[in-house]
Amino acid sequence: MTDGARFNNSRQKEIHAHYLDQAVQIEAGGLQPFCEAAALHRMAIIVGCIERPSDRGGHSVYCTMVYIAPNGQIVSTHRKLMPTYEERLSWSIGDGHGLQVHSLGAFTVGGLNCWENWMPLARAALYGLGEDLHVSIWPGNVRNTIDLTRVIAQESRSYVLSVCGVMQPENVPDDVPYAELIRKNAPEWMADGGSCISAPDGTWVIEPLAKEEGLLIATLDHKEVRRERQNFDPAGHYSRPDVFQLRINRERQSTIKVIDKS
Repeated sequence: MTDGARFNNSRQKEIHAHYLDQAVQIEAGGLQPFCEAAALHRMAIIVGCIERPSDRGGHSVYCTMVYIAPNGQIVSTHRKLMPTYEERLSWSIGDGHGLQVHSLGAFTVGGLNCWENWMPLARAALYGLGEDLHVSIWPGNVRNTIDLTRVIAQESRSYVLSVCGVMQPENVPDDVPYAELIRKNAPEWMADGGSCISAPDGTWVIEPLAKEEGLLIATLDHKEVRRERQNFDPAGHYSRPDVFQLRINRERQSTIKVIDKS
């Protein structure tokens, strides 16, 4: 919409600088309102954000999924493993540090960002950690969720929640550089939603919601996971660890290793 791939272009530099200004520094308390809400309501929150972490110099951004526990504590941050296509113009490559799962009632919950939900080994890592409630977070669009949500549910025999946003040109704030140009060249729906929930057998609990905002609520019965694992369990009785094994590096990546004198 603004010739985003043009190299060393002053317009793109200005937009990128504004983007970095709006990014979240988690370690500086950028998600504190979410933490306070989680603690107040005793509920877990998974939120996606553009993270500008100080542990990588503070000038690059990552597409990050954050898990906040019901006590209000941030317990994992997963940086998207591979930015998708044009995302590489702005986003950095993440690592395996945040490939974690968390106990939540009867469930073991994990999740992935956007197109990394298509990555078989990323999914397999979470299955091996015991995931039975998978959260896929997306910027939006039914085309991303209408097929893959049910595929992951059937592959993993887990509940799958796909969470999306909606965005139209009028949602671009005036203080964004070149906002008028962006709005002029944008389609009617920059993101048309697609939030939905699939059961472990691949049937819809809630079908994709398109072109409107909404609060989707469902009661999930963990017993359905165990019913569907009767004939297929990808990390259990239907696996062959003697033939296939997955190695996961969960070290937080850095360009430096500091050794201080004691």
